[in-house]
Amino acid sequence: MTDWHWLFGDQLGPHFLAPGTGGPARDSQVVMIEARSVFRRRRFHRAKAHLVLSAMRHRAAELGDRVRYIRAETYREGLYEAVGDASVTVHHPTSRAALGLVHSLEQVRLLPARGFLVPQEAFSAWADERGTGRLRQEDFYRWVRQSLGLLMDGDSPAGGRWNHDHENRERPPRGASTLGAPDPYRPDEDDIDAEVRAELDRWEKEDGIRFVGRDGPRLFPATRTEARAALRRFVEHRLAGFGPHEDAMLAADPVMSHSLLSSSLNLGLLDPWEAVAAAEEAWRAGRAPVNSVEGFVRQVAGWREYVWQLYWYFGEDYRHRNALGHHAPLPEWFLELDADAVTARCLTTVLAQVRDTGWTHHIPRLMLLGSHALQRGWDPRLVTDWFHRCFVDGYDWVMLPNVTGMSQYADGGRMTTKPYTSGGAYIHRMSDLCGGCAYRPGDRAGDRACPFTTGYWSFAHRHRDLLAANQRTARAAQGLDRLGNLEEVLATDRRWDEEAP
Repeated sequence: MTDWHWLFGDQLGPHFLAPGTGGPARDSQVVMIEARSVFRRRRFHRAKAHLVLSAMRHRAAELGDRVRYIRAETYREGLYEAVGDASVTVHHPTSRAALGLVHSLEQVRLLPARGFLVPQEAFSAWADERGTGRLRQEDFYRWVRQSLGLLMDGDSPAGGRWNHDHENRERPPRGASTLGAPDPYRPDEDDIDAEVRAELDRWEKEDGIRFVGRDGPRLFPATRTEARAALRRFVEHRLAGFGPHEDAMLAADPVMSHSLLSSSLNLGLLDPWEAVAAAEEAWRAGRAPVNSVEGFVRQVAGWREYVWQLYWYFGEDYRHRNALGHHAPLPEWFLELDADAVTARCLTTVLAQVRDTGWTHHIPRLMLLGSHALQRGWDPRLVTDWFHRCFVDGYDWVMLPNVTGMSQYADGGRMTTKPYTSGGAYIHRMSDLCGGCAYRPGDRAGDRACPFTTGYWSFAHRHRDLLAANQRTARAAQGLDRLGNLEEVLATDRRWDEEAP
C-alpha cells in the first residue's frame, strides 16, 4: 500500500519531506495540487501568482516520478483525483482555512508544522505564563535566543546587548541616491517560468481570473538552489552593511541592503534556522558586525517567528478586531496600484515598487502604506487583504498580525504599545522621498500641506482620548492644543477622502 504525503505550495523545501519524528514515511509518494479556486477568490499580484506556481512546478520537476502533480479547481477535487480515498499525511498548513480543510478530510493525518523555530505548544506555554497582559516581541525574542542558544556568548547576548536598534536606525547618507551595496541575487528564468506566464495569460483571457500589478522577469527564488544562492549572496556581500540603514528609504534604491529572503522563507525553500545560523557564523568569523547580524536575526527569529505564533495563539476572532472603528473602503487608486494617480512622491514611489515587483521593505510597508491607511481610517480587514494579495511574501499568517496588530492597531494594543504613524517630518528624516515633492513635510494646512502631516493630526484628533491615555502617545494628544489652526488642518485633510494624495 502506497504512503502518500501532501505538499502545500508553501512547503517546498527538503525539510518538509524529511522522515523521522513528526515527518512523513521515508518512501512516501508525494502529491501536489494547484487549486485554481485560490486565484478566483482573491485578486493576487500577478508576480506573486507567477512566483508561487513557478516554485511549485519547479519542485515537482525535482521530485520527478515521486510526485503526482494535479491541476484542479479545488484542493478537495485534486486530492481525490490524485489518491482517491487513500491515506495521506500533511504537515500543519499555514492558514486557518487550509487547516480547516485538512480537518474535514478523514483520510488526511496531520503532522506537526515545519519551517519555524519554536513548536506552537512551547509558545502557548510561554504566552500563557504572561496572563492577560500584552505579549511583547522583545520578551519573546530574548526567550527564543536563550532557548536556542542563538547569537549568544554563554548566558549573555552577543556583543553585550540584546537590542542594537540604536545603531540600526541611521538616516540615509546625505546626498546619496543609493547605499552602493552589492547587488542582490537575482534568478534566471527558464522554460517553467515561460509556461507559467503563458498559463496566467490564458487564465486572464479565458477563465476570467484577474490579477493586479505587473509580472516582469522573476525577481525572487523559485527553487531550493536559487534560495540558497540568495542566502549566500546576502550573507557574504550584503549582511555587513544591512544594519545601520535598515529603517531608511531611498527612492532610487528600494532594495538597499535588505536580504530579499522573505519569499524564500515563506515558500519553505529556506528553513529559518539555516538563515540565522549563516548570519551568526558570519559574525563569529568576523565578516559582519554584530549590529547588522542582530538586526537580521531579529527579523527572522524575533519578528517572523513571533507573527507566526500570534496568528495561531490569538485565534480566528483576531481577524475581526477593529478597536479604532475604522470602516472606510480602500480607494480605487490604491486597489489598482495606480502610482500614476498619486502626487505625493513617497506614496507614488512606493506604490510603483509594489506594482512592479510585489515587494518593498518593512519601513515603506509600515510607515508609508500602512500609516496612510491608518490615518485615512480604512477598514483593517480590507487593508490586511490588500497586503496579503499584493506582496510576493504575503500569506494569511504573515499579514493578519502584521497589519491588523502592528500596522493598523485594530487589536487595541495586544501586539504593540502604540499606533505606528507619523507626520511628514519622519519621512523627511529617514528618506530622500520629500525632495522634489509637490508637498512640504512641515506644512499641515493649505495647498502644499503634506498628506502625512495633516493625516497625522487628523488621526490624533479623531482618537485623542485613546492617545492621551497612553504614555507613549500622550504628547501627540497634548500637541493638538498647540496647533492653533486645527480646523484648517482638518479641512485640508478631508480632501484626501475625495482624491488621491
